[in-house]
Amino acid sequence: MKTKMKQFINDYFKFPKTLLLHPFDGFEEFKRYKKGKLSVAIVFILLFAFFRIFQFQYEGVLINPNNPLELNSLQEIFSVALLIFLFTVGNWSVTTLMEGKGKYVEILMVTGYALFPLIVIGYPAVILSNFLTLEEMAFYQLLMGIAYALTGWMLFMGVLNIHQYGLGKTILAFIATVLSMSVMMFLGLLFFDLIQQFISFIASIYEELNLRY
Repeated sequence: MKTKMKQFINDYFKFPKTLLLHPFDGFEEFKRYKKGKLSVAIVFILLFAFFRIFQFQYEGVLINPNNPLELNSLQEIFSVALLIFLFTVGNWSVTTLMEGKGKYVEILMVTGYALFPLIVIGYPAVILSNFLTLEEMAFYQLLMGIAYALTGWMLFMGVLNIHQYGLGKTILAFIATVLSMSVMMFLGLLFFDLIQQFISFIASIYEELNLRY
């Protein structure tokens, strides 16, 4: 039992902290020695999806613009899944063309591990926001800003290390990834629009046949 607890702490706290504070050494262990785990990354992604729901519903009333009665949990989970899918596929596609060394699974794992600061800081910060005055909400916003900044830092350093890029090429890869995500979203919306028009066309033909016969 003690061994399992020690392994749990190492997998979910110590190693992600190493990636955050010592990214070059941490991602060296991540890539070369396969110390990262896909299961841990998936748990972090799920925790981030639940954090979106938690923040929507329980963020302090002084700063929360959302109506808890309008919460759609499935929509929040789907939006996180879609964002992760677009980023990982987009990054994998462009870095393949840019001779990146990272595999798709490694990109997915890096994305999951990068959410660690947001999870660790985000949940306590949302709870704290319920006990702050309006003037003190700047402290909450600062905490959330730090959480997102650290997540961005881990994601950037992760992409840099797993693809074995330099600074400039990593920035270029991120720009290309955003463009790739935009193209995929455009094509996806175009595809669903065509499907919707096709279904409407079939439905109108069916109604016309019913009226005639």
